Amino acid sequence: MPQYPNRQFLDFEQPIKTLYEEIEKLKHTAEKSKIDMTDSITKLEDAIITKRKEITEQLTPWQRVQLSRHPDRPYTSKYIQKIFSNFIELHGDRNVKDDKAMVGGFAQLNGETVMVIGQQKGINTKTRQQRNFGMANPEGYRKALRLMKLAEKFNKPVICLIDTPGAYPGLEAEERGQGEAIARNIYEMIRLKVPIVIVIIGEGASGGALGIGVGDKTLMMENTWYTVISPESCSSILWRSWDKKEIAAEQLRLTATDMKNFGLVDEIVPEPIGGAHWDYDAASAILKQHIAAALQEIKPLRADQRISNRIEKYGKMGFWNEVPVTENNHQ
Repeated sequence: MPQYPNRQFLDFEQPIKTLYEEIEKLKHTAEKSKIDMTDSITKLEDAIITKRKEITEQLTPWQRVQLSRHPDRPYTSKYIQKIFSNFIELHGDRNVKDDKAMVGGFAQLNGETVMVIGQQKGINTKTRQQRNFGMANPEGYRKALRLMKLAEKFNKPVICLIDTPGAYPGLEAEERGQGEAIARNIYEMIRLKVPIVIVIIGEGASGGALGIGVGDKTLMMENTWYTVISPESCSSILWRSWDKKEIAAEQLRLTATDMKNFGLVDEIVPEPIGGAHWDYDAASAILKQHIAAALQEIKPLRADQRISNRIEKYGKMGFWNEVPVTENNHQ
């Protein structure tokens, strides 16, 4: 993990930044005056952990959205590095090109070969542009489907890591069939014969998430969000301004707790105190444990049973009311 002052802080994390600054001052004083400041520094480090816990316990939906986008938060490639071994990245959709916003390939999880696929954001300006800010084009979703079919051919489980603000909405993406590519993936993932574990590790927005988001088990990390539209876009549509984004985040009911209560995800994966960006190793270890447990639960099922369960699971999602048929409304 990056150390202060390289660490970036969100607005509600400023009290933590203040404590870090005090630690830096003490270290500077100790170095300059040769006085042992170990006890004082230790107390401040304990105070940082306490403050992180306090902040985490009272996060608003909008603050969780902010955490999901934290610049220091681990992305797909970092989780692949920390959780899996012997990762071999595979490229291209065999049709247009290789979409850098979607990464995938064979890897090993606890000695078992799996196919891991996920959206990847950049860590600086250059790589953000290269990765298109995690927004995949149609060829990205077609690459993902090609890899899923390859996994099915060799009877290997599929693990999808979702972290996207949405599928790329550009004209060229629509010309190449963005909607069809996402719809095709949803259709094919329902019928895929191998186990599929979905994990929302950051942003889970709209069809961009659904394009690799259909599976036997859906896990959602604690400080992530999952909904049809971002709070900013929702605010822009309803109030013609982004200023209501906090209200939109609350009304969209997009947090992991909300999704679990709605039955849209199966399990919430806890994060280190303050969020995954504070401890990559701990966040990865926790996630690895939950992915492995999910795989062990669904692997014993027959392929036809898994497919049947998926159809039933997704068919039950949502809420609706049926109006009784009467002579008046029938006419």
